Amino acid sequence: MRYGSVLRQEVRSPGTTPLIGIYDMYSASVVARHYEGFFVSGFGFAASHYGLPDIGFIAWPDMVAFVERLRLAFPSHHLLVDIDDGYVDPEVACHVVQRLEKIGASGVILEDQKRPRRCGHADGKQVLPLEEYLEKLDLVLKSRRDLVVVARTDATEEDEILRRAEALARTDADVVLVDGVRSIEWIKRIRRVIGDKPLLFNQIAGGKSPRLSLTELTELDCQVAIYSTPCLFAAHSAIDTALTDLKRADGWLPEFDPVEGIGVRRSTELLERNISRHHAAPAPDSLAVPVHAPAVA
Repeated sequence: MRYGSVLRQEVRSPGTTPLIGIYDMYSASVVARHYEGFFVSGFGFAASHYGLPDIGFIAWPDMVAFVERLRLAFPSHHLLVDIDDGYVDPEVACHVVQRLEKIGASGVILEDQKRPRRCGHADGKQVLPLEEYLEKLDLVLKSRRDLVVVARTDATEEDEILRRAEALARTDADVVLVDGVRSIEWIKRIRRVIGDKPLLFNQIAGGKSPRLSLTELTELDCQVAIYSTPCLFAAHSAIDTALTDLKRADGWLPEFDPVEGIGVRRSTELLERNISRHHAAPAPDSLAVPVHAPAVA
């Protein structure tokens, strides 16, 4: 299956394509019941795999191994992968892109930050000189065959945001992302300078950007929306609540509802869907819409 082409076709279709941030295989299993696209979030992966903040700890072999497990379990979902700054070196960035494409990633996001890097919605971000980033981006674009490439800038100065957005739109990148955009007016300004290049919007709870619906994003001519952390933050809240209640109940588990409750049976049934022999193998060059549609909850 040409995963990049399938995602590219989806991005160019009417409306805003939502890609949901997942942080491990279990969260992906739940998301797959509701959405056809995953965002492999650097924030979520750093938190779940290392227990560390998203400030540059991710080692590329760990990310590649995670994406490989995802693709085996979810053979037809879109997989957009956050590769941060390409793990610093342009040659490493190209190598990672080729590895990810080989194992079935749909696309990658490459940012222009320099080390020490930060979450896109954090303070203190620094960016590479534009020409240095464009050289790295050009090498990555030349190393991919079908993979979707999102060019991302983390610039924070107003003039520099527009200068970089316009420069990224002139490249062969498929999509432009300005991370941490602070208002609807700024989305409109960025939209004007990038012409007809697809635009990606990233919103995260407690982040810099406004809360917007998919309908609103479609009206703003944003072709893609990534939701980086709803699963991670929901899990944090739910686990904290469950364990607080367990303490208060002197260790008594809550009464189990066999119809609505999540227990051994429902959890096992969810995970059994991921066994590879249960999946119809997609045709190698298929450009069809995903054949492994998410199950109805």
